[in-house]
Amino acid sequence: MAALRVAVVGGGIVGLAVARELLHSIDGARVTVFEKESGVARHQTGHNSGVVHAGLYYAPGSLKARLCRRGVHLLREYLAQKDIRYSECGKIVVAHTAGDAARLAGIHERALANGVPGVRLVDAGEITDIEPHARGISALHSPSTAIVDYPAVAEALAVDIADAGGEVLCDHGVIGMRRHGTEVVVTTAATSGAFDVVITCAGLQSDRVARMFGDSASPRIVPFFGDYFLLHEAKSDMVNGLIYPVPDPRYPFLGVHLTKHVDGRVSLGPNAFLAPGREAYTRGGWSAGDVAAAVGFPGFWRFAVRNTAAAVREARTVMSRAAFVREAQKYVPDVSVDDVVRGPRGIRAQAMNADGTLEDDFVITGTDKVIHLRNAPSPGATSSLAIAEYIVGTVVPARLGA
Repeated sequence: MAALRVAVVGGGIVGLAVARELLHSIDGARVTVFEKESGVARHQTGHNSGVVHAGLYYAPGSLKARLCRRGVHLLREYLAQKDIRYSECGKIVVAHTAGDAARLAGIHERALANGVPGVRLVDAGEITDIEPHARGISALHSPSTAIVDYPAVAEALAVDIADAGGEVLCDHGVIGMRRHGTEVVVTTAATSGAFDVVITCAGLQSDRVARMFGDSASPRIVPFFGDYFLLHEAKSDMVNGLIYPVPDPRYPFLGVHLTKHVDGRVSLGPNAFLAPGREAYTRGGWSAGDVAAAVGFPGFWRFAVRNTAAAVREARTVMSRAAFVREAQKYVPDVSVDDVVRGPRGIRAQAMNADGTLEDDFVITGTDKVIHLRNAPSPGATSSLAIAEYIVGTVVPARLGA
């Protein structure tokens, strides 16, 4: 039997995990990763908070819930093998009002249903035992929530792929895909090749890459940027782990929180606002085509009308450092504007439907020959090895009739 030839589009942590899983699970597989940048992990993988999520929020039974918990297990094993630093610093989700506390109880129930270890509700006194500078009336404590260096994980995956006989082709942005008989021809500016199966994990460009092979226009990626501020090094001991707000169902995004990183830095953020470009990481950078695509999408305006209050809140944090810090002060009152410097910016690849709703789960579409991962925001990095296991072990055999 001829070796299965597979192309993976996208050199972020999920695409690399899929390529590695193919090589480890399918005897004789020939795997090529196409990445448009000059190196791996240049987009969402390299611009996130580094949190290994425990699975607190996700609907029990959803792909997010299942693959997050499985992903944590696989990731911990992998990090131990590769000697990549992993810090189980823990997380508290802090309630300030009775409404927050009621929602927190619901999150606790979800976390228990998802099998999150050690999760428990704590009172105001216990909050300060865990995080001395944090304040609230109650909190949910997840001691197993952790932090890691995801770009380092991606680099290790790329090495594994090469060692197993696969290829990671950087500076090879895919510009076309077409079916030719029983094969799929993948074209870049530099080369063209035929494959038996193509798996796209293109993140911020996932909808556009899917459309190359005739997949549905929806869900559409609408990019939201998130700015971060960093605590001065001398102030980093104010935070031991992760301090989060209780998600408010009126708003689509979480809001500013405080996060310890594996290098000891502490970040405040992110906020969330419509990005001026899918890859506009620098302030002042923008893409006219990306802006036109977002504001020309009817789903965006339906979303915007329903979320005016959230947009006003987020706009304040975009325009004012003081407003940004005030959001963090709700949870850590001792933080001041003078304690922070501007940090990096991330961009979330959020899949949005034509009716303006946000996709709340991982979304996988496509055909027997081309499989598209259309939506994999947080906890996508946490779940990456489990997403790969699911696609290679379940989706690919089902599509191929194996």
